[in-house]
Amino acid sequence: MTSDTHEDALAPAPRQAPAPKPRVTAKTKLTGREARRKRRKARRRGEEILGWILVPLIILALWWSANAVFDFFGTTPSTVWDQLMMAKKQLDKRGLP
Repeated sequence: MTSDTHEDALAPAPRQAPAPKPRVTAKTKLTGREARRKRRKARRRGEEILGWILVPLIILALWWSANAVFDFFGTTPSTVWDQLMMAKKQLDKRGLP
């Protein structure tokens, strides 16, 4: 039994270079996961671009429509606010919540 512990040192195993990744070309077909990952990445990129364009446009459209409504009724936001505060004071005087 003790003779098993006194064996010669092991020779180092020959190293093999890692296999290069296959290039994705029209000839090599993507796996399902790779194709899904590629579609998801493209979709996220498209959503980001749309977000950076559409959000400012939506905010500007809301601003423009609010100004159009105030112009239609012939008033301003400060006048509306003052009227709301006056109505609140009147309700507080009457004892209503």
